[in-house]
Amino acid sequence: MKHHRTDGVADLAAKMFDDIRLLSSDKAGVSRPAFSDKESETLDYLATRARAEGLHVYEDAGKNLWFSLPEHIDAEKFTVIGSHVDSVPMGGNYDGLAGVIAGLMVLIEARQGRRRPGRAVKVLAMRGEESAWFGACYIGSKMLTGSLPEGEFGAAHKGDGRPLSAHLEALGVDTAPVRARQPICDLSRIDAYLELHIEQGPLLVERDIPAAVVTGIRGNFRYRDIHCIGQAGHSGAVPRAYRHDPVLAFAELMHRLDDTWQHLLNTGEDLVLTSGVVGTDPSRHAIARIPDEIAFSLDIRSQDAETLDQMRAYLKTEMADIARTRGVEFERGSEVAVAPALMDPDLVEGLKKAMERVTGTVFAMASGGGHDAAVFAQAGVPAGMVFVRNRNGSHNPDEAMEIADFMVGVDILSTYMEAAS
Repeated sequence: MKHHRTDGVADLAAKMFDDIRLLSSDKAGVSRPAFSDKESETLDYLATRARAEGLHVYEDAGKNLWFSLPEHIDAEKFTVIGSHVDSVPMGGNYDGLAGVIAGLMVLIEARQGRRRPGRAVKVLAMRGEESAWFGACYIGSKMLTGSLPEGEFGAAHKGDGRPLSAHLEALGVDTAPVRARQPICDLSRIDAYLELHIEQGPLLVERDIPAAVVTGIRGNFRYRDIHCIGQAGHSGAVPRAYRHDPVLAFAELMHRLDDTWQHLLNTGEDLVLTSGVVGTDPSRHAIARIPDEIAFSLDIRSQDAETLDQMRAYLKTEMADIARTRGVEFERGSEVAVAPALMDPDLVEGLKKAMERVTGTVFAMASGGGHDAAVFAQAGVPAGMVFVRNRNGSHNPDEAMEIADFMVGVDILSTYMEAAS
């Protein structure tokens, strides 16, 4: 493995990460809520830094920022290097932000004459990727590509309960095109979309590799707030045969899903599933009371669309069976779904060649987490991704990306762009 340089560009990147960390610090980690003032302040900081380096900056109709070299302002066709600037509540500083700063480093090195991209390139800093705030993910890129569903346009904010549409209008966004599912940007001018992102799992750390080329992104379907409704009763007075216990119904459902997950893995299929929010209402329930309701979330992901369809049907069947046998009712609420996305084969090969030039080796892998790249791929834009090694996972304050690894990722992007024509 080749050793990577450190220089003023690496120092600038480190300073930008540190400044934005301070700007958006919370009780733990950072919080940059989607479509919030804090997200706007982060974008303002990036714009100021970019202009100081001689880059052109403009804001689109969705209040996202675009950066380019002065000579590429009016380019008819261009490659986009993009990612998001929002974070989960009390999350890490690198998820999303690393991709934006990586793109800026590519432009700054070109502006300084160190690198010469073979085609026009623009950097995109997007709002609203994380689902933590409105229950829907990739809102910013869905707006850009004209693919935001009506149900997500009216999704309620986790904190204040106001719909997404109201938050967009408060920022000054014209919501009529968004509601009409009209793309905010001219997708025909984008010849490729590239995204650098921290790895959100342990593979690169375990294999001691600084970066990787991504081959595909898992799709998913999610339910933010499923309710299992039963019947309340005294914990000591109601025999098992007469109980309608939603907690045991939920437990049985998760046990069945877990068994199916293991079976699919044993047969070579790809699947992950999570119920990250589970609970009865403590204000109404007690240790001596059979609860009448439990609420939970469900997130099911796979790289294979057929597997997702099978799981969707299986979930419905198992819920109906458990509801009948235990005398409860499941209310799933609205589903949020994103299809799996394969990265463009030509981009994957080009990025692999660039990685080999930079590091002397090649490593490719699938992405377990979802990314804006998937939305662009689904919209017909060729997409590619680079992962950078990161310890301790993501969506938590302990994200631990090293600047040296980050600069390997930047070099892969720059090397790819130099070879592009």
